[in-house]
Amino acid sequence: MNKTKKERLTNAGWKTGTVAEFLHLTAEEELYVELKASLSQQLKRRREQSHLTQEELARMLKSSQSRIAKMEKGDPSVSIDLLIKSLLALGTTRREIAKAIT
Repeated sequence: MNKTKKERLTNAGWKTGTVAEFLHLTAEEELYVELKASLSQQLKRRREQSHLTQEELARMLKSSQSRIAKMEKGDPSVSIDLLIKSLLALGTTRREIAKAIT
C-alpha cells in the first residue's frame, strides 16, 4: 500500500497491519501458512506447465477435480503431506520443492 493511501486510511480512523497481526498468528503459524501457500502455488504452476487440467491431475492422483482446486487454493483441509505427494507425482524434484518453500 502506498504511503498516501495509508495516511488517508489512518486519518479516517482505520488501522493498518499485517494478516498475522489481524489473525493473531504466532511466528510459527505465520511461517506454516506461508509454506502451505508456496506449495499450493507450486502445484498450480507445475500442473499448468504440464498442460494438465485439474480433472486430468485428479485422475492421475486418484482424486477429484474439486480436491485439486482446494489444493491449489491452500484450503485448510489439505495437508502439506498431500501437496508434496502431488508435486512429486508431477515430477517435481526435492530440490524444486525446497526452492519453492525458501
